[in-house]
Amino acid sequence: MSAVLPVTPTVEAAAGHRLVLRRFTRNRLAVAGLAVVVLFLLFCFAGPLLHSTDQTHTHLTQVNLAPSGAHLLGTDAVGHDELGRLMYGGKVSLLVGLASGLLATVIGTLWGAVAGYAGGWIDAVMMRVVDAGIAIPALFILLVVSAITTPDTWGLVVILGLVSWLVPSRLVRAETLTLKGRDYVLTLRAIGGTHGRAIGRHILPNSVSTVVVAATFQVADAILLVAYVSYLGLGVQPPSTDWGGMLSAGLTAAYSGRWWLIVPPGLAIILVVCAFNAIGDGLRDAFDVRGRG
Repeated sequence: MSAVLPVTPTVEAAAGHRLVLRRFTRNRLAVAGLAVVVLFLLFCFAGPLLHSTDQTHTHLTQVNLAPSGAHLLGTDAVGHDELGRLMYGGKVSLLVGLASGLLATVIGTLWGAVAGYAGGWIDAVMMRVVDAGIAIPALFILLVVSAITTPDTWGLVVILGLVSWLVPSRLVRAETLTLKGRDYVLTLRAIGGTHGRAIGRHILPNSVSTVVVAATFQVADAILLVAYVSYLGLGVQPPSTDWGGMLSAGLTAAYSGRWWLIVPPGLAIILVVCAFNAIGDGLRDAFDVRGRG
């Protein structure tokens, strides 16, 4: 009589991918959010190829021009084309948001998986570290570090990643506590499989729904944190900029009626953050539906 091998959730997950995709595409708000993100990625990264502008040197003869055929969104206080500036700043905001969100998710996933799988005093110590970190506002840490180091783009990515991994770690730990008692994990341990293999082969792959949803929210939070810090003048330094820096630079000009210096970057931040949140909500609902099926 041949042995009956246990069916791992990896196989179940592969079979459920189509259902998850179908549920996600039925969520119109999530699909709209995905479309907005794709459009902004094209706008910021491919747009400069079609609308090339000089965002390094000043043009004092063209300062604070209103929107026109030559400058569709006008110019700022040093003569930079505002449309090109929006692309340039968006590239920094999206790059920092995506990279730091990914870094935070990776760190949090590994930390939470190890803590949840190890259990006992190891789990207690690791999660007390997380609790202590959550008690300190991430924005406060970011402001202090930014004031000391004056980070560049990649410096912001590292700083944001190191202050934003705490929430994903708690989510993955909770998922790991459920998964480590499943038959396929116990079977692997019974036949001599290592802890690393159990985490890498079963725990992490079957936590993918939690990880993906957490990553989308982390990106949205990172974009907002970058905007906060740059608005206070502690983000990337000139001639580089991001949407938060554009808001800070255009705030005083807005009182003089130069709305084009503040409305476009403000709308960009709102649209992108709401889009990532909508994607996260759609993914969460899609994976939850599969889990209840």
